[in-house]
Amino acid sequence: MAAGKGTRMKSDLPKVLHLVSGKPMLLHVINLAKSINSERIITIIGYRKELVIDAIKPVGAEYVIQEPQLGTGHAVQQTEPLLKEFTGDILLLSGDVPLLRKSTIDKMLKIHRDADNGATVLTAIFENPHGYGRVIRKNDDTLDYIIEDKDCNNEQRKIKEINAGIYLFKSKELFPSLNKIKNDNKQNEYYLPDALKYIANAGQSIALHITSEPIEITGVNTVEQLRELNLIFKKWYG
Repeated sequence: MAAGKGTRMKSDLPKVLHLVSGKPMLLHVINLAKSINSERIITIIGYRKELVIDAIKPVGAEYVIQEPQLGTGHAVQQTEPLLKEFTGDILLLSGDVPLLRKSTIDKMLKIHRDADNGATVLTAIFENPHGYGRVIRKNDDTLDYIIEDKDCNNEQRKIKEINAGIYLFKSKELFPSLNKIKNDNKQNEYYLPDALKYIANAGQSIALHITSEPIEITGVNTVEQLRELNLIFKKWYG
């Protein structure tokens, strides 16, 4: 997913084209998708789409355009025409999360396929979870629902397990569920996590995998965060 503007970056450049280790962060994410032998890589674009298209052409990624931008669920719906005949698993990555490791995705894939899950969600424990969607678990420790930070009440804001925004879905479960979600929230957007309850209602299991390295799922929203991620990337990869 790479359609956002990134208003806090203080730049007209699409957020996903800002550089991490000398390369647009989106290309790090595409390289991750390639490293797990993805059959197709589809980039969801929107803001200043011509620049993003120019960046992804050399690496052979496909694209769809999200206009207008009505939320993450709406973004993924744009890929349905390209994937309506696809019967495998769909991995959803964020274009502004360049530190995500292949080993983490490999673990997600194993969990997802070993249990034949309808969906598998990557989560993390953050001491300061402000700004992130919270993972609400049932008494048996399974997923109840995910709620966006702006929609949380005071008790929900105390929860430290956050939604990393990285998902695996069975394709046959994803799109029928997306077509049922509503935009009755403070942002009036169609949220991708809302599809999970419909997948669960269809009798499919949903797994939660907590990353052992929370920093790897940190997104980039400000110039300061971009600077910090560049330092971490250099430390990890040289």
